[in-house]
Amino acid sequence: MADKIKSEFADANVEIVEGSGGVFEVTFDGKLIYSKKETGEFPEEQDILNILKG
Repeated sequence: MADKIKSEFADANVEIVEGSGGVFEVTFDGKLIYSKKETGEFPEEQDILNILKG
C-alpha cells in the first residue's frame, strides 16, 4: 500500500512502523485519516486513495 500511495502522491512521506496487535493507521498532514483499530477492518488500497484525494 505504501508503494501505491507514493505512486499517486509523489511528495507523500510514507513510513511503516512495526508494532503488535494488528494496529494499522494512516495519517496525512499530521491527521489520522484511517484507523484499523477504530474500524476493525483493514482497508482496501482504493479506499485510502479516495480519502487522500478528497
